[in-house]
Amino acid sequence: MNTTAQTRPDATRPDGRRMPIGKYRPFLDVNGIDLPDRQWPSRRMTHAPRWLSTDLRDGNQALIEPMDPARKHQMFELLVRMGYTEIEIGFPAASQTDFDFVRSLITSDAIPEHVTVSVLTQARTDLIDRTVSSLVGAHRATVHMYNATAPVFRDVVFRTDKNGTKRLATEGTRDVMDYADKYLDSDVIFGYEYSPEIFIDTELDYVLEVCEGVMDVWEPGDGREIVLNLPATVERATPNVYADQIEWMSRHLSRREHVSLSVHPHNDRGTAVAAAELAVLAGADRIEGCLFGQGERTGNVDLVTLGMNLYSQGIDPGIDFSDIDGIRRTVEHCTQMDVHPRHPYGGDLVYTAFSGSHQDAIKKGFDKRTADVEAAGGDEEAVAWAVPYLPVDPHDVGRSYEAVIRVNSQSGKGGVAYLMSTERHLDLPRRLQIEFSRIVQRYTDADGGEITADRLWEIFTDEYLPASDESGLEHWGRFELRSTQVSSSAGDEPDALVVALLDDGTEHELRASGNGPVDAFTAVLAQRGVEVAVIDYTEHALSEGGDAIAAAYVEADVDGQVLWGVGLDASITTASFKAIVSAVNRAVR
Repeated sequence: MNTTAQTRPDATRPDGRRMPIGKYRPFLDVNGIDLPDRQWPSRRMTHAPRWLSTDLRDGNQALIEPMDPARKHQMFELLVRMGYTEIEIGFPAASQTDFDFVRSLITSDAIPEHVTVSVLTQARTDLIDRTVSSLVGAHRATVHMYNATAPVFRDVVFRTDKNGTKRLATEGTRDVMDYADKYLDSDVIFGYEYSPEIFIDTELDYVLEVCEGVMDVWEPGDGREIVLNLPATVERATPNVYADQIEWMSRHLSRREHVSLSVHPHNDRGTAVAAAELAVLAGADRIEGCLFGQGERTGNVDLVTLGMNLYSQGIDPGIDFSDIDGIRRTVEHCTQMDVHPRHPYGGDLVYTAFSGSHQDAIKKGFDKRTADVEAAGGDEEAVAWAVPYLPVDPHDVGRSYEAVIRVNSQSGKGGVAYLMSTERHLDLPRRLQIEFSRIVQRYTDADGGEITADRLWEIFTDEYLPASDESGLEHWGRFELRSTQVSSSAGDEPDALVVALLDDGTEHELRASGNGPVDAFTAVLAQRGVEVAVIDYTEHALSEGGDAIAAAYVEADVDGQVLWGVGLDASITTASFKAIVSAVNRAVR
């Protein structure tokens, strides 16, 4: 066999054109880092970091239609209910709307005493004055000041040098302290956060110099923490590079025990979650982000995904995600932006399987787990979660199992059987699953799209059960069972059976005997010219108590055709007769 070695495809298109890649440079050629003894790859996460929600600041400024006061209050209340204790609530100096919202939370006593609210400001004296004044009366408050330190901002935007940039940071810090002394009571638990923007693009030795200068002014120590926030304002490198930068800073910062090292990843490259997680391994103590990543451009890092990632590893995130759909609905209402149906953990379809092989595996996984939990005395937490294709139990986030498996043209017997079990409590035998799934496949191929659980039941009813008047379906079937009376004889005498049976609308009273009720009933049908041989039979109860319903499934050979019938009745014997009638009717339908 002749083989030709493959080569890397050229970026040039068939028409000779190519995208202008020459204008871009690899990040490490622009702001490289050398950390050969990095420690973060061998570490593991064992506890949750501190979280700060910036939904009301970064999240709000990124919206097509910023939140009005009512929606802001609703978002704040959601964050508190979920358990966030650090919440950035606005940029009071940016607009009267933001200032008024901060004041409304404080004056209405809407902020629980354990929650620290944060307000953002640039490093300008007039803005700092306005910002700190907005916090009068707060219990716990942090001023978050930032200034741009990256070369492109120093050179292009502000036209200043390194000394001027550092001076702006240190003098701004002094202003924060002075205005805090001026406006705030001594009993306010007051904190300070500083961000060198864009950290990821700033020279590490220089950003360290700036942060040290800021700390020299603030003087962190026992009971006097400083938050140093190192933002990937624009995500421009792979997550491992960000982790190297964070570890380098964590190693080189003085007074490290008094520093809460914070990260603020954005999602421009689509890897903000990974960057945040690796940053924690690298020494970060705190993460800033938004619910479902609703932030600037491609978004801030997603706090829901980060928290649920920890939960899926058996680590308590400290945040309540037990009503994921309620959280999503509130965020969508407040932001007027939809959460993608495939969004991790919270999207409409993330716990849903359409593929037949996936459905079959999930069904078997649920069956195995049910048995294992029963064997453990019903203790859910005693059995490790191990259901194929589901990283977490949908019930833990408020999802029903009914939403896990949905049927379309890609589905197989597992999905059909799962819905019949969860929606109608019918445990179809495997060969009946196969038979019914082929019937469903005909509908999905013809109609396209998804088959709902209600539509699935309609198809099942039409195929296996006499259609009721309530169903709106057309009545069918040659035979209809009206009544039965079984007389069990003592000893070796055969059972006697009397049946009232409709045959094409005419009622007949028929008598037969046999080795059990089923054998006697097949003898009754033989009197009407139908030869039936029962191949397989299974039954189970659908409910308990005095009004319990039984389900019977019969695989039968009817005049040479092998197919299934289903019967439902309060009497298991009558249910089995109905199942035989179902198989016969299907054979002659």
